Amino acid sequence: MFKKILIANRGEIACRVIKTAKKLGIATVAVYSDADRDALHVRMADEAVHIGPAPSSQSYIVIEKIIEAIRKTGADAVHPGYGFLSENAAFAEALEKEGVAFIGPPVGAIQAMGDKITSKKLAAEAGVSTVPGHMGLIADAEEAVTISASIGYPVMIKASAGGGGKGMRIAWNDQEAREGFQSSKNEAKSSFGDDRIFIEKFVTEPRHIEIQVLGDKHGTVLYLGERECSIQRRNQKVIEEAPSPFLDPATRKAMGEQAVALAKAVGYHSAGTVEFIVDGKANKFYFLEMNTRLQVEHPVTELITGIDLVEQMIRVASGEKLSFGQDDVKLNGWAIESRLYAEDPFRNFLPSIGRLTRYRPPGEGKTSDGTIVRNDTGVFEGGEISMYYDPMIAKLCTWAPDRLTAIDAMSAALDDFEVEGIGHNLPFLSAVMQDERFRAGRLTTAFIAEEFPEGFLGVEPGEGDLRKLAAIATTVNRTLQARAVQISGTIGNHRRIIGQHWVVKLADQEFPVTLETSADGTAVVFADGGRITVAGGWLPGQTHAHFTIDGAPLGIKVGRAGTGIRLRWRGMDVVAHVREPRVAALARLMPVKLPPDTSKMLLCPMPGVITSVAVSGGDQVEAGQALATVEAMKMENILRAEKRGVVKRVAVAAGQSLAVDELIMEFE
Repeated sequence: MFKKILIANRGEIACRVIKTAKKLGIATVAVYSDADRDALHVRMADEAVHIGPAPSSQSYIVIEKIIEAIRKTGADAVHPGYGFLSENAAFAEALEKEGVAFIGPPVGAIQAMGDKITSKKLAAEAGVSTVPGHMGLIADAEEAVTISASIGYPVMIKASAGGGGKGMRIAWNDQEAREGFQSSKNEAKSSFGDDRIFIEKFVTEPRHIEIQVLGDKHGTVLYLGERECSIQRRNQKVIEEAPSPFLDPATRKAMGEQAVALAKAVGYHSAGTVEFIVDGKANKFYFLEMNTRLQVEHPVTELITGIDLVEQMIRVASGEKLSFGQDDVKLNGWAIESRLYAEDPFRNFLPSIGRLTRYRPPGEGKTSDGTIVRNDTGVFEGGEISMYYDPMIAKLCTWAPDRLTAIDAMSAALDDFEVEGIGHNLPFLSAVMQDERFRAGRLTTAFIAEEFPEGFLGVEPGEGDLRKLAAIATTVNRTLQARAVQISGTIGNHRRIIGQHWVVKLADQEFPVTLETSADGTAVVFADGGRITVAGGWLPGQTHAHFTIDGAPLGIKVGRAGTGIRLRWRGMDVVAHVREPRVAALARLMPVKLPPDTSKMLLCPMPGVITSVAVSGGDQVEAGQALATVEAMKMENILRAEKRGVVKRVAVAAGQSLAVDELIMEFE
């Protein structure tokens, strides 16, 4: 067994590897850039080595700097995590020359399967069904348009060395193929140092299902079930689960055996994933690619199999045989993973950076109802989300005996997850958990586009939800009133009395309510006679509260918004005003303040760098026309005109860094 492992990565995956290494009694070495000097993985490791400036191209993917850190610390093995150098054959070869073990597959397998073009050809030669496409190199955007038209739209434009949704675009016409080719090429060069691009047919109603494989150096290769990864946004996975609600045992076995055969064909060992596109109508599957590394979503497989994949990777790399066979692999229960991203769902999921002023994940481990909560993270309260790296904050996972219970456990865990200081997708994740189509398992990779065609605008509370929120707001208000009484005491000979009758206004609705105290808590009685009993505690200053609503537990985020009470729950975000009846009557007379008009301005939707400006002052633009490109967190974002108009002036230039809502251009 190894004595010291260097983790050539950062963030949550570096922390994840460190946890297993410590469990095995192995010392760990972290590497870090200028931006990660105070990062969590640096704090957790036994040693840490600085490797350069913030951009990954000058630090995390510079092989010579990783080798230098190995020499400095005497590490005898390297775990690459995922991304960065994890599928870089030159890195694995450099480690081999250095006499250091690579905790991953052999160089030949990385070369054969890590390259998307080569892997497609090998899969076809091996008789594996593949998606139609052009596997040769593409010279320029015009050739990309010609190839795309010959394949037939829609097409997927992909980076050969890509992964994690970077360097990928879907094109539905010539213009999108032309733009998508250049953007994919730029992202591929920036993220992987390899700008080769290929094009394949985009299956319009696909499910993305992948098989986890695990092999040792003695010829054994197993499959550990599948993961459903169909909930994607911009080709980036958002929610994964294991097993898939779609596969039957026969299809699972067929996919697993094909994945194993492909792995054996390239002499594979270590953990890897064979990804398939599955036609939900015809129940056919097509080889997509093989990732010769640990996947982001590996925790759901660990939760349903009980197998620590990082531990197995370490043991395999040290020469051990797998201690179990295919028949020993049992799938137990159901696991869900939600990726918490520093992306603002209310701004079309654009990246958000800044400091985590509050970061309180739910408690991990087995809960009182038998479900399990797990949170893989690489951040901490007070830490900073940088513009230089992937926007992932954490991977929240839940396990339960069945799928719906796992989904409900995830909903409760998301309710208890507090993140402040940046934009994040927690409300969106909560909304998906309540979506009827998701709960029924009717998934495709177009799920988000189809269920949220106008983007995510938050969840509108239904009548039942409004009443729950009104009851909670009334209870919170009562606590605030009781505190005010304690502070003010008596006025003259009169002691202040808390009223029983209130009017709650939220989401443009008013609910006259009466408070009644009972042995079970506070009963909130509505004008039509409906009653909701609220039990549980909340104290002023607390940002999160647990209540029991008519006997059912509920976690909710509580805050102040001026004179109102802000409540966030299950993707809903409302401000409730709880007023005495007379005050409520006067409040109805107050005029509504209108927001400023920004309809003739293009504002920067995220912190980032302007990489190009496509128009000038005086130009006439059409709806959908590209205006400027902003790069943030290694992703290019093309900003387009919402309608026809004339550019009055351009306020920025290429290379300029902008903050959120800074002016890019004005229109006449």
